[in-house]
Amino acid sequence: MKGMTQGERKATLALSSIFALRMLGLFMIMPVFALYGHQLRDATPALIGLAIGVYGLAQAVLQIPIGLLADRMNRKVLIVQGLMLFAVGGAVAALSDSIWGVIIGRTIQGAGAISAVVMALLADLTREEQRTKAMSTIGMSIGLSFAVAFVIGPFVAAHFGLSGLFWATSLLAVMGLGLMMTVPTPTITLKQTHQTYGQQLRQSVVHGELSRLNIGIFVLHLVMTASFVLLPHLLTDYAHLPASQHGWVYLPIVLGGFVAAVPAIIIAEKKRKIKQVFVAGIALLTVSLVLLAQGYPQKYTLLMGISVFFIAFNLLEALLPSLLSKIAPAGTKATAMGIYASSQFLGAFCGGVLGGILYGLHSISLAYIILALCSILWLVVALTMQSPRFLHSMMLNINPCTQAEAAVLLAKLQPVVGVEEVVVLAQEGVVYLKVDKERLDEPSLKNLVLA
Repeated sequence: MKGMTQGERKATLALSSIFALRMLGLFMIMPVFALYGHQLRDATPALIGLAIGVYGLAQAVLQIPIGLLADRMNRKVLIVQGLMLFAVGGAVAALSDSIWGVIIGRTIQGAGAISAVVMALLADLTREEQRTKAMSTIGMSIGLSFAVAFVIGPFVAAHFGLSGLFWATSLLAVMGLGLMMTVPTPTITLKQTHQTYGQQLRQSVVHGELSRLNIGIFVLHLVMTASFVLLPHLLTDYAHLPASQHGWVYLPIVLGGFVAAVPAIIIAEKKRKIKQVFVAGIALLTVSLVLLAQGYPQKYTLLMGISVFFIAFNLLEALLPSLLSKIAPAGTKATAMGIYASSQFLGAFCGGVLGGILYGLHSISLAYIILALCSILWLVVALTMQSPRFLHSMMLNINPCTQAEAAVLLAKLQPVVGVEEVVVLAQEGVVYLKVDKERLDEPSLKNLVLA
């Protein structure tokens, strides 16, 4: 995390770890619940599927209203509340001996819809030129938690049963609450603060560039989830790997995907080629799906296709939230991220359904060709997007101050011509500004800070 301040590194590591712990708890359920869920009272295949999917549905429904609240309320408080709900839901599921109790517990867990709030808080605590790096860390934490979960999920379930697995998700949430104590609290003011909730939502929904990103995250997670309905069968039938060893395949491939994606992320950030790299990532995703469609019967071609898929997935998972934070209008970041997160979870839900339908067609080639067509449609949409507005970030040092003094400084800085966003970290004595340098009244700005 070279180039970041100590506060930015601290916030990035803490928030990405919270994200990873929460996703680890979710992903641990995926490879084992279908096997252990039938032991629950009243369980049927349909209800087992509902228990798995209801979390995503709850997330898709609640991300937007919670995102709206996060633009007007303390984001740290909302994250704490979401982690508490996640822990309570895990306990409810762990104590249940019926499928209905697990469904209720999973719904409660889904009600802690904090993905958008975490990303918005991280955007508050990082400068523009460091934001791609910070968001990439969250994207990588998701992929890493996925790989680790597929290794330890079966282990936990085998030794402690299904209830032990849900208790583990609650424990991970409690660990996340502990990490929240280390996250700095920004003092932030944003323009556009006098809108109604309806105006605030409408501004993000009708925004053309944001709509392109929402389509993108929907397609990315649809393709990812559908692929992981198919891939376990391919690894078993064509790579001749037992289910217990699949996690050891995913882990090195995901880690390798991280390493391979890093140079592209650096180019996107340092050379300001984020759109070009983004479009190239979608093209690479399409190539991986075509490779899987044509070469899945051969073991090494199958593994190559999975590897290329994860390089593209990790790259796009990192760049999408970074693009969102750059494009979202000031004052509605959390709202925009709520719509984005809802699109993500809705994509995952639809991907699971589509993957099941495609697998039922008994044609793996056709299934991956359909997924490749989805990726091509996304590529066409992405080609029409505009490059993010070129704004500069500035960091100015001030004497450490109280929250009240910081509020006074914010009131003075907000009207300065060319200042788009102000973040004051009172205790650290730092002011972060997002500015339009072509319009910025720099002498007035520096006089106010030095006064």
